[in-house]
Amino acid sequence: MFASMGATATQFAEIAGRRIAFRHNPGSGPALVFLPGYLSDMEGGKATALFDWSMAAGRECLLLDYSGCGQSLGAFSEGTLSRWREEVCGLVDQVVDNESVVLVGSSMGGWLMLLAALELGPKVSGLVGVAAAPDFTEWGYTQAQKAVLASGETIYEESDYGYDPMPTHPGFWSDGQAQLLLGDSIPLDCPVRLLHGQEDADVPPETSLRLARSLRSEDVQVTLVKGGDHRLSREDDIALLLRTAASMH
Repeated sequence: MFASMGATATQFAEIAGRRIAFRHNPGSGPALVFLPGYLSDMEGGKATALFDWSMAAGRECLLLDYSGCGQSLGAFSEGTLSRWREEVCGLVDQVVDNESVVLVGSSMGGWLMLLAALELGPKVSGLVGVAAAPDFTEWGYTQAQKAVLASGETIYEESDYGYDPMPTHPGFWSDGQAQLLLGDSIPLDCPVRLLHGQEDADVPPETSLRLARSLRSEDVQVTLVKGGDHRLSREDDIALLLRTAASMH
């Protein structure tokens, strides 16, 4: 179970023996669940904007830090999509009051959103991707980098996001390679909204178009944002995210 410290304060739950930090705002449904990107946490601008909006709107919202990130315990070097999916689904089961959820995934969180939705099944009533990056272990690295990772070594890259150098650990990479989605039909039928900046230098906008083609759902819309970068964190970008999340009910 989790330790309650007030509805919107940081709380902690034990998932599979790991102490996971989260914030939860009770309210109407479906509950919004924000999944941050690689090396990000629930203190990011999009996460906090969504949470603040949910409080004002009386909408249930759940934020979390994956193990090894933010306030959650653990080593980032041990993090994998499989492990973080387990934490997301476990928290949804333990914490969320409403019968259905809308998963909102940013960058890597957009890949995790899909994996969690496949596990949660009919509990998921919608998905919102922000620069969603499914399969980035496949298309985001050179063959030379993949060879280093496959040999069991960590690689480090320059980053514009405050993590310099940014590590990719071999366990994360190999787990990601086992979770690739874009090569087949993705058996999800809920409404999906994908937001992507046209100037995204990290995740090509074509990725959202590929994802739209791969999803089995017939209710998929892609919004390309002129001038938008990978973060999509300008005031107008945040407003678009909030409008999109509010429309998923």
